[in-house]
Amino acid sequence: MLDICLLGTGGMMPLPNRYLTALLARCNGSSLLIDCGEGTQVALREAGMSFNPIDTILITHTHGDHISGLPGLLLSMGNAERTEPVTIIGPKGTEKVVKALCIIAPELPFDVNVIELNDNVETFVRHDFNITAFKVNHSITCYGYSLEIKRAGRFMPELAKQNNVPLKAWNRLQKGDDVEMDGVIYTPDMILGPERKGIKVTYVTDSRPCPEITKQAKGADLLICEGMYGEPGSEQRAAEHRHMNFAEAASIALRTKVPELWLTHYSPALAKPEMFKDYVCSIFPNTKICKDGRKVTLEFDKNE
Repeated sequence: MLDICLLGTGGMMPLPNRYLTALLARCNGSSLLIDCGEGTQVALREAGMSFNPIDTILITHTHGDHISGLPGLLLSMGNAERTEPVTIIGPKGTEKVVKALCIIAPELPFDVNVIELNDNVETFVRHDFNITAFKVNHSITCYGYSLEIKRAGRFMPELAKQNNVPLKAWNRLQKGDDVEMDGVIYTPDMILGPERKGIKVTYVTDSRPCPEITKQAKGADLLICEGMYGEPGSEQRAAEHRHMNFAEAASIALRTKVPELWLTHYSPALAKPEMFKDYVCSIFPNTKICKDGRKVTLEFDKNE
């Protein structure tokens, strides 16, 4: 299963009840953070979550409202006596920004490893997270991210016997490991059926609608997308600032046929985004106008 918590839903500047952009994903004891706006570590505590298991931080882009909370978070990790490294993934230029921010955190007791994205689409595996980074359309280089939790095929004892796989190897093979016994290498496909549908979440913020978002969001169980402006007719303003409004995000959800859309990254001028709920739901009915701290636990399909 995959736990998702939208820690901050604000864009540009924080408000008293709205922290800046951040999302936490948890799976099998590992945590992954997307963006780290001001207030992220406070939002984590308010949500009842810990920063200790975070080992990967994905940065969409280096505007301040998406990365300004990073030095404080890293300092808190260090003060909690963390020694395991943290990996930060982001667009070209992320390393320079991280080093500049960390001038105020010069003696962290753990390594900070930065991976910079160069291609339009790149993939990574971090623990159970299969990550796809894809370039979107903002005023500076910006990436969206899809997180997938893969699911192996069903265990098939008949197949294992047919392939003469020793009983002692079954457990490790079901966990995805290759096993060597008596000079023979056994692989998981020798005991497992076809891969089953996993869990997928796609996260996009600070972008105009573009074909890559539609492509990457297909098959997602949840699309989390920015809605900088709520009111009908705000398309021109959104285009000028290279953002999306509610209707544009809902139209993407409709095209990709995702089961659910979460809106986030609201303009500070959008004090009551829920005012536009009926309007956006007329485009895509299962739209949630999110507040900080919204959580969901996504589970594998029991029928698969």
